[in-house]
Amino acid sequence: MSNIDELKATDTRLIKAGKKALVRTYGCQANFRDSEHLKGILTSLGYTLCEDLKEADLILLNTCAIRENASQRVFGEIGLLKSYKKQKPDLILGLCGCMAQQKETIAYIKESYPYLDLVFGTHNLYRLPALLAAVEKQRQTVIEVLPKSDGLHENLPEVRDLPHKAWVNIMVGCDKFCTYCVVPYTRGRQQSRPMAEVLLEVENLVKQGYKEITLLGQNVNAYGKDLGLESGFYQLLEACSNTGIKRLRFTTSHPWDFEKKLGDLIAFKENLMPFIHLPVQAGNDEVLKRMGRRYSRESYLKLFDYLRSTIPGVAISTDIIVGFPGESREQFEDTLSLYEYCKFDHAFTFVYSPRANTPATKFEDPVAEIDKKAWLAELNLLVKKYSLARNQSMVDKEYEVLVDGPSKKNPEVYSGYTKDNRLVNFNGADLKTGDLVMVKIQQARSFSLNGTKSQNQPIEKDKAGAL
Repeated sequence: MSNIDELKATDTRLIKAGKKALVRTYGCQANFRDSEHLKGILTSLGYTLCEDLKEADLILLNTCAIRENASQRVFGEIGLLKSYKKQKPDLILGLCGCMAQQKETIAYIKESYPYLDLVFGTHNLYRLPALLAAVEKQRQTVIEVLPKSDGLHENLPEVRDLPHKAWVNIMVGCDKFCTYCVVPYTRGRQQSRPMAEVLLEVENLVKQGYKEITLLGQNVNAYGKDLGLESGFYQLLEACSNTGIKRLRFTTSHPWDFEKKLGDLIAFKENLMPFIHLPVQAGNDEVLKRMGRRYSRESYLKLFDYLRSTIPGVAISTDIIVGFPGESREQFEDTLSLYEYCKFDHAFTFVYSPRANTPATKFEDPVAEIDKKAWLAELNLLVKKYSLARNQSMVDKEYEVLVDGPSKKNPEVYSGYTKDNRLVNFNGADLKTGDLVMVKIQQARSFSLNGTKSQNQPIEKDKAGAL
């Protein structure tokens, strides 16, 4: 039975007409893409989507387990929702996603949050209609968490969050098993979608008028390896580029699998955006080895230099973990020196967060938490310094921006992103979401730009879009 057939076969008569549902999402783009499917399923069942907790008859939290603070934030939210449950006893409270895949979480939920009505994981979101019907019928907590995926489930109803930008899953799961990462345990082993299926989705989005598509995967560079494809991601990226989409992005890249010829393709294809997220995680070889990253500082820098020299105007961002178990001050200084060399356009930085069942939780960790936080603050000074410097280099130049929409406070102030993924707030008039406009940058901030709409039409002079 297909996913659609299962939805049609589910007894949904117990789900009363006129009910409203709220889906709240935490974590990465993959979670937001899952929520688009969850919203699609709910609307197909007759629910109306809403944003007001007081109006909702169903509240579903789609969760992230990548770091402890993300989990604690969700638990705090569940605690706050208890009052809504008391005021509206028929309210259905549900938790799904990566947190539900952890045994420790399930045990904690049973003990601390018995008023949750529904819990399910990452592998069976397509079962939502049947699970809701079970909740409505039994009026008791329903928990269904599959230990592993029973296959890819992409042909589901969906409600896209944006009318001009779309995420497209090209794979799920990961085979890298970095020692700190919980993803292979919550999302499972790597499974790539057939290339023809991905291309069909991209082509349909182009026909619907979408201007930008981001190909999603935990490690997009490994796409197709499980299908026996040679240079699978290169093939897919080139084929998606040929569909005529205006802007094409991808995330996330693992340095180990990054084929250098990808840089040549990005430099050649005008609709491949000059932005690459390339997580380094640490700048010391011994730390990288304990992380299970499978590359060295030297090999990462060679790839970095290749991308900078090959792709005109490329922006490169990264992820860095501070205070990995056993990391010394000297090893952390290697990360600082790497950052000084690369001068990344942006970085997402975190103090190491132990995740249950990952190998790193068994490593000795003599570094005090207060020292780790001090290191993080030191690193963040570099992040801010070089992000601001890169943005300042753009002042008095014009760049193509894809309009996301007007400000809620001022209808003449719009926001959008440049080709190299920089946020721009700018003055303009008579614009709509999805327009491509030229914006003259007038002010640089650490993590955004301010400007004014130019009279010029979009003209591509280089990969970053500067005139």
